[in-house]
Amino acid sequence: MTTSFVCAVDVGTGSARAGILDSQGNLLGRAERPIAMHQPRPDHAEHDSENIWSGVCAAVRAAREKANVAASAIVGISFDATCSLVVRDRQSGQLSVSVTGERRWDTIVWLDHRAIAEADECTQSGHAVLDYIGGVMSPEMETPKLMWLKRNLPGTWNEAGYLFDLADFLTWKATGSLARSQCTLTAKWTYLAHEKTGWRRDFFQLLGLGDLFEHGNLPEKASPVGADIGPLTTQAATDLGLTEKCRVGAGVIDAYAGALGVLGGFAGDEKDISRHLALIAGTSSCVMAMSQDPQPFAGVWGPYYGAALPKLWLSEGGQSATGALLDHIIRWHGAGGEPDAAMHARIARRVAELRAAEGDALAARLHILPDFHGNRSPLADPHAVGVVSGLTLDSSFDSLCKLYWRTAVGIALGVRHVLEALNENGYLIDTLHVTGGHTKNPLLMELYADATGCTVIEPLADEAVLLGTGMVAATAAGLYPDLNAACVAMQQGGRKRPSNPAASARFDRDYRIFLEMHRQRRALDAIE
Repeated sequence: MTTSFVCAVDVGTGSARAGILDSQGNLLGRAERPIAMHQPRPDHAEHDSENIWSGVCAAVRAAREKANVAASAIVGISFDATCSLVVRDRQSGQLSVSVTGERRWDTIVWLDHRAIAEADECTQSGHAVLDYIGGVMSPEMETPKLMWLKRNLPGTWNEAGYLFDLADFLTWKATGSLARSQCTLTAKWTYLAHEKTGWRRDFFQLLGLGDLFEHGNLPEKASPVGADIGPLTTQAATDLGLTEKCRVGAGVIDAYAGALGVLGGFAGDEKDISRHLALIAGTSSCVMAMSQDPQPFAGVWGPYYGAALPKLWLSEGGQSATGALLDHIIRWHGAGGEPDAAMHARIARRVAELRAAEGDALAARLHILPDFHGNRSPLADPHAVGVVSGLTLDSSFDSLCKLYWRTAVGIALGVRHVLEALNENGYLIDTLHVTGGHTKNPLLMELYADATGCTVIEPLADEAVLLGTGMVAATAAGLYPDLNAACVAMQQGGRKRPSNPAASARFDRDYRIFLEMHRQRRALDAIE
């Protein structure tokens, strides 16, 4: 019997990664290629989708070489990606989304905030679809971006023939199919997967996007995550270095792939799954919780039906800048510099020495509200700003270390804030499954347990996002009867870190101050 393998592709903000996995979920080879980002104005960020596809193809070829697996043995491929918006003309050529007019910049990056006014208009509409996105439209979702395009680049809008979430664009490049994933459409396009008719056309009409369906080539029905979209085309097989026997699965947004990678092991245990939270933490952080019943509430996106696992509702919270905030603190401080891995490690080592010497007294009057790029959850306020209290004239390296440490505390307290909102609204979360770049940061990993009081699980799979996407690919390839079975069979388990009860009093105090700073910021904003 020939052994079958799958390929998982993860397109993040700065790179495309590919991994080759076996049917048990072991990662045999991975490779990464950078992708370009163009920022012509503040709050504008753009990708070139052909540059992304080239990066994906190069990464897949290199990963297969590293894994030393024959192209013919790879039976399934799936893509996860950031929720960026790709625009193509009616002939499927690139179409500019940029104020520069350059056609190659045809993709609005997920973190682009140009459509903040349009997002506010969506929220003010009060339409029923808002009940399934936490009541507030984010500028990171697709509807406000589409409104901005139509208003500000009418030429692009008029020529548009295809509109894709990035993961669906990659599926289309691979198969030629216009199928769209239930994950992308439900989480970012206000598609209501739990209803017989998923699209609420009156919502788009209300916002001046009544002609969306003429320009988007959007299907009436979304494809469930892991559905077999079809085989690779001859061209895509050549580009990727795979064969036309390889099946392509309906993909997911990158954070949802991470949620499958760390929570997939509970796919068969639908009653217990609501105790577990996935924390996908890198540049920004996503928190994801799943439950059998919808738990709608303000400030957390969702509940989304079947956006990750079938028949389960998913609520998504998050922090717009976490790893990016620690990078910013390093760049911002006079004793900082380039926030590379060596600098983060050097700071972490010095923080450990300072804590050993000073204990809980270390920078105890320094407090950081980490909303430097808005508050995604639980306040759903993209206009929120960061606050730093307790600065002195010290500009030494140690003062940078103290500021970094207390920023990390602020980030962990932000997760506690989201957790409290989830648990007040029907969840019973006591376990955090952390994946992403933060697992390499010893300060954050300790704080996630101690500042929240939760047990933290660090996955043994080094690449939980690639694992989750591999589960999707294995489902499409028919290696398992359904996505739940693939998730249970391929999950890799994790290492437990219990919280330290001796630290709880200190973090309870910090948390009270954290909430007071929120109150004071509101008071300052309210002064006429």
